[in-house]
Amino acid sequence: MSAHFLDTKGMNCPIPILKAKKALADVPDGEILEIVATDPGAVADFEAFCRQTGNELVEWKEEGGVYSFQIKRVA
Repeated sequence: MSAHFLDTKGMNCPIPILKAKKALADVPDGEILEIVATDPGAVADFEAFCRQTGNELVEWKEEGGVYSFQIKRVA
């Protein structure tokens, strides 16, 4: 599995979601896109995004004001 990474630090809603949607289009099914963000609203945004798109939010965490998300692309 190759690494797919998206840095959206410093960007506010809806930019991280829009960039993630575009990046996921290039991620093969079953692989993970890791996203980092600083917008606290990104947690709820990515949870809703995954519910709506059918992708899997494998994990998220916050450390020092930086949020990290792992989204598995599901066909």
